[in-house]
Amino acid sequence: MTELKDRPSLVTVLGNRTYRHLFAAQVIALVGTGLMTVALGLLAFQIAGNEAGAVLGTAFAIKMIAYVGVAPIVGGFANRLPRRAFLVAMDLTRAAVALALPFVNQAWQIYVLIFVLQSASAAFTPTFQATIPDVLPEESEYTRALSLSRLAYDLENLLSPMLAAALLMLISFNWLFVGTVFGFFASAALVLSVQIPQPASIKSKGGIYESTTRGIRIYLKTPRLRGLLALNLSVAAAGAMVIVNTVVLVRSILGRPESDVAIALACFGAGSMSAALILPRFLDRWHDRIVMLPAAAMLGITLLCFAGLAVATSTGSGTGSDLVANGDIWSALLITWTLLGIAYSTVMTPSGRLLRRSTQASDRPAIFAAQFALSHACWLLTYPVAGWLGSVAGMPVALSVLGLLAVVGAVSAFLLWPAADPEIVPHEHPNLSPGDPHITAGETHAHTFVIDELHQHWPRADR
Repeated sequence: MTELKDRPSLVTVLGNRTYRHLFAAQVIALVGTGLMTVALGLLAFQIAGNEAGAVLGTAFAIKMIAYVGVAPIVGGFANRLPRRAFLVAMDLTRAAVALALPFVNQAWQIYVLIFVLQSASAAFTPTFQATIPDVLPEESEYTRALSLSRLAYDLENLLSPMLAAALLMLISFNWLFVGTVFGFFASAALVLSVQIPQPASIKSKGGIYESTTRGIRIYLKTPRLRGLLALNLSVAAAGAMVIVNTVVLVRSILGRPESDVAIALACFGAGSMSAALILPRFLDRWHDRIVMLPAAAMLGITLLCFAGLAVATSTGSGTGSDLVANGDIWSALLITWTLLGIAYSTVMTPSGRLLRRSTQASDRPAIFAAQFALSHACWLLTYPVAGWLGSVAGMPVALSVLGLLAVVGAVSAFLLWPAADPEIVPHEHPNLSPGDPHITAGETHAHTFVIDELHQHWPRADR
């Protein structure tokens, strides 16, 4: 118990000057991005009118394609570039795009600029995430940094729309892009204000293919990370339901006012923030697997229970398009979204610990980029499922399919991620010569095991 009392708090982690500046950079950039999201929707409506939804849908698809395609390429080379200069360059690129957006007058121009901006984000975000474990090498401090990062994302989702609404009472929406530019400039200045650790560059034996696929190959060869990929599917299934269909459930099906959309989303955010605040204490005591797998199962079960309730409260057809707009279903939706927020954060927050534990410092940019790309590939699947099924087959079907996807993710993670998941793994090197420095203690030895140049495959007993 003494050791637990000595654990750092969320606030004391901010005592590290480098991390404090980087966290402030993250928060300010997120607020700017939130303003841009609101402004982009209004810009699309100004250009396309009633077709604004199609424009935004295409823009978000381009965003996901950039995330999935660009992140692994950049991750393969990020460790060879000066990390601080690279992060600043990506912030300035994003600022330049945000500055150009108010001047566009055609949809294709939005698509081009969004691809450039999101490509810069796909380069910035994994590199930034890979930097934090080097700034906070102690696992207890890093765990709390992950919780703070989750809180930052949740606060952005809650506060940015409110700030945008307040500003729009005073200025036109184009000026919101200026707030985004300011956010990226401030982020760049804060990154420049501190010294950032630069990992040793690895010497790859291969060429471009080796460099760009390195992170994904390490990811897929590591059992716990294969489990994390399955958990990403659970998270994307539940998250897509909330993001895509909240407005449909609240406005079209339940017939409630616009303000209730914000209330429903706030319940999801509040659940996520609550979990992020209490998770460090749980993770001090329990293994990540014990925490994350039940939370993923909870995502699926919660969606399926709400699907059952949607069928039970429909007035005739059973499709959910004729749900009874009463207080019971509204209260159930708020409770469901809160539970989803709690489970969502419980799965997402510890993921950085798994990535940190599974790689050498020099490979962290590549492995964080792989997580960024693969997790967004899951979202690229679940976004259209949520939207298409919700509109064509009805909400109970969308809830049921996404709930089943979340359950499949949880079960797959249970099977792929061994319960016995030690960091120190006994293994052999039959291909190394007896005099190789790595096996001076004998051909069979044990140490913290990660996939790297000397360890190309996970030991058979732990697959």
